[in-house]
Amino acid sequence: MNRIIILIILITQFSAYVRSSEKEKKWLTYYEESNFNRTPSHEETLEFSRALADASPMLHYQIMGHSHKGREIPLLILDRNENFLPEQVKASGNKILLIQAAIHPGEPVGKDAGFILLRDMVIHKKHIEYLENITILFIPILNVDGHERFGPFNRINQNGPEEMGWRTNALNLNLNRDFLKADSREIEAFLKLWHEWEPDFFIDTHSTNGGDYQYTMTYVLDIFGGANRNLENWMENRYLPAIEKKMEADGYPIFPYVTYRSWHDPRSGLRSGVYSPMFSTGYISELNRPGLLLETHMLKPYPMRVESTLLMILHTMDILHRDNQLKRIIMEADRYTASSEFREEKFPLRFELTGDSVMVDFLGVEYTKKESSLSGGYWFIYDSDKPVTYQIPWFNKNRASYEVQLPEAYIIPVQYKDVIDRLAMHGIKMKKLAEETEIEIEAYRFDDVQLSARSTEGRQTASFKTTSGHEIRTFPKGSVIIPMDQPRARIIAHALEPMAPGSFAYWGFFNSVFERVEYFESYVMEEMAREMLAQDPSLRIGLEKAMEENPAMNPYAILSWFYEQTPYYDQKHNVYPVGRIMNADLLQDLK
Repeated sequence: MNRIIILIILITQFSAYVRSSEKEKKWLTYYEESNFNRTPSHEETLEFSRALADASPMLHYQIMGHSHKGREIPLLILDRNENFLPEQVKASGNKILLIQAAIHPGEPVGKDAGFILLRDMVIHKKHIEYLENITILFIPILNVDGHERFGPFNRINQNGPEEMGWRTNALNLNLNRDFLKADSREIEAFLKLWHEWEPDFFIDTHSTNGGDYQYTMTYVLDIFGGANRNLENWMENRYLPAIEKKMEADGYPIFPYVTYRSWHDPRSGLRSGVYSPMFSTGYISELNRPGLLLETHMLKPYPMRVESTLLMILHTMDILHRDNQLKRIIMEADRYTASSEFREEKFPLRFELTGDSVMVDFLGVEYTKKESSLSGGYWFIYDSDKPVTYQIPWFNKNRASYEVQLPEAYIIPVQYKDVIDRLAMHGIKMKKLAEETEIEIEAYRFDDVQLSARSTEGRQTASFKTTSGHEIRTFPKGSVIIPMDQPRARIIAHALEPMAPGSFAYWGFFNSVFERVEYFESYVMEEMAREMLAQDPSLRIGLEKAMEENPAMNPYAILSWFYEQTPYYDQKHNVYPVGRIMNADLLQDLK
């Protein structure tokens, strides 16, 4: 009898083992099934996403948008209480973690790491303690069109996977330059998602270009002067020491994203600066949230890159799970950004590195630098089999190189609908003028305008200087007032202050104001110029100064200078259409 019982127990255990093995095999990711060196296609990604969601009531699949070619952009929402709407999750008090993969589809580590994470949580019930107070939003592929430009030759520098997607989308736009200007449908979908959910922490997953070194994982955090001070303090003093300790224990020491002062040359030192909101983490930082960019090293084996990405995500979840400060810091940062206190201080829009540095231990590899007999340039030859620790300077002290006193509001004429629509994508509150109105504003005028000779991200960018002055300007019915007493004030400033890096003016949204459309005939201006000099001899001083500043002035340019002094000259030429309302009482009257 005992033998029969033992046999039954053994058969039961074996059956359970077989079922477990079958279950394990069924839920292998495409990456795991392919011996850890392939990544799924767009269609395979959708299939696995839907299958996971069908297998668990905690996981919800939805389409967050469509690409320019009409492909679905997938989103997975993981919540233990089956709260799949932003208002439900916010009411629950959960922290919202957004993980984004394949914005650059040649760097798909986050997709494969994310699928392992979600599979382990919903199928194998691992790490589910984190779901007590965390809701996960996971975008497996943001750039779905670039992803399907699939092939083995898309990343010449990269060690796996066997095939991968292309860096840009179907319009050849780099989506990680598009967060502020929002030219792409993919980023439009991202912005809609972000401003509905308002996540508490953002992770963007990548693989590097650049030199060789020992680190599998490097990162970007905005801790160099651009973020809200309290948020920066949390990232630098609470999050970063904890994640560094955890990754070190896992055998994956981490280091800030490696940018050598001289490309490819570690001995030249390192530099770290403040990112513009055209980039993902710069954009998220201006919204008072921590934005973490993960950069696995392109030359390390693909399984190591996927594993280190997975570990960074898991350890971040552990830190968020235990943290009781971040949501309060975010709330206070949003309150402060919308307050008059924020506008009383000058807001830094541009930063530059100082000459200050700190010496750091950098885990590099031996290398030689020699002059190439082929190209004539320097050839860097790394030996990854010979690790070496360098003591090198790290330049990471930044200071504001351009700052501005923010207005109470901006006002945009109704005809600039594209600008108004882009701002609406960013969740920015605005009000339309009910009738034509004269308003006292501070206005910018452009000088030394230079348009780019070639396009950047499909746009003709502009560089310029600005001067400002006060005037009364008539704005037509339907023009919009953008008040600055809102949490997105930092984003508004970066979009509408012309001198901000990546501003709408930089990206060419206002290039038409740089064009002259009325001209003169020289035989008319020859006579008029003489009359002008006779009436006002001081004009000759101004002309001589202009000729001194520009010795190349030809006869037409000289006559053009006189033309610009006449009332015939276009008074709107080089004038910024957007006005700055500085008077709080006036703004209240307009409301």
